[in-house]
Amino acid sequence: MTASRCSFLVPGDLNTRTGGYAYDRHIIQGLRAQGWEVDVASLGDGYPAPDAAALAQTGRVFDSLRDGALVVVDGLAFGVLPELVQRHAGRLDWIALVHHPLSLETGLDAAQQRTLFESERRALAHARGVIVTSPSTARALAAFEVAAPRIVVVEPGTEPAPLAAGSGAGALSLLCVATVTPRKGHALLIEALAGLKDRRWTLHCAGSLVMDAACAAALTQAIEAHGLGERVVLHGEQDEAGLCALYARADAFVLPSFHEGYGMALADALAHGLPVISTTAGAIPDTVPADAGVLVPPGDGIALRAALQRLMDDAGLRAQLGAGARVARSRLPTWSQSSARFAAALTGFRRQAGSA
Repeated sequence: MTASRCSFLVPGDLNTRTGGYAYDRHIIQGLRAQGWEVDVASLGDGYPAPDAAALAQTGRVFDSLRDGALVVVDGLAFGVLPELVQRHAGRLDWIALVHHPLSLETGLDAAQQRTLFESERRALAHARGVIVTSPSTARALAAFEVAAPRIVVVEPGTEPAPLAAGSGAGALSLLCVATVTPRKGHALLIEALAGLKDRRWTLHCAGSLVMDAACAAALTQAIEAHGLGERVVLHGEQDEAGLCALYARADAFVLPSFHEGYGMALADALAHGLPVISTTAGAIPDTVPADAGVLVPPGDGIALRAALQRLMDDAGLRAQLGAGARVARSRLPTWSQSSARFAAALTGFRRQAGSA
């Protein structure tokens, strides 16, 4: 088994349009561009709550891997497979790719959090190495008993992007790019904007409305209940051309997440030179510099409304934050750089395996 070959295992469909899957796609493409042989396989649907069929498919994929293989597993699946991971730990070199710990997902009750935490802790104990997408996630893994030398941070890259032209002299155009799930805070955003009806603004939301249908339905109801049906547009999942068009017309970006392992949409907003309103949750303060955005405590609707009001009322603040975003965009890593760091991490883990 050469150091330039690995298997990359993902839950569900690799083409799913979320930040985590986009990271996986770019890294796989980047590894191949550097000469790596990358074998990609799906572990089945439903993760992180796989049914019997998905677990059976996962078992077949694991069984098919060559002895001594270097195997990268997306953390959406890895953390809920401690028994299967342990069963193959003697013959496979597991590399866990953790976008953010599963137990930090919004909407879980205490029992679910404990179950996911313990499951992920047990699975990570069998990983040769762990790759995370931010220093924040690296720090969070200390609670899972993952020693710092076993962790490598590989932040996502960012595609080069033109500066947003903005909406012109009309209503301020706010953009939110995120799958509609409780963790992304759409409901809180609607509540905050409902108190600002006297300002001129529109909100454009891009992101899947089917991954959590109940959350999307509740969001639609909240929009109608607050009388915002003509001011909030739910675009649903967008392709690259659709997203580029939305970014181009935006005046500011807003994402009131309760947690982010990195926040690729936030980095994309900076790449377009957009001022940002977000939260201090997870890795967001590492992603969004203080001079490019206003960050409020997660879940604080009053603070979120105040930040939005300042942004709407103060053209000077928007210009100042936009200037900060344009500076930040020059410091964002490229996908080529991120892929090179990922490759270096895999090579380092392989050397450790060889000397073990």
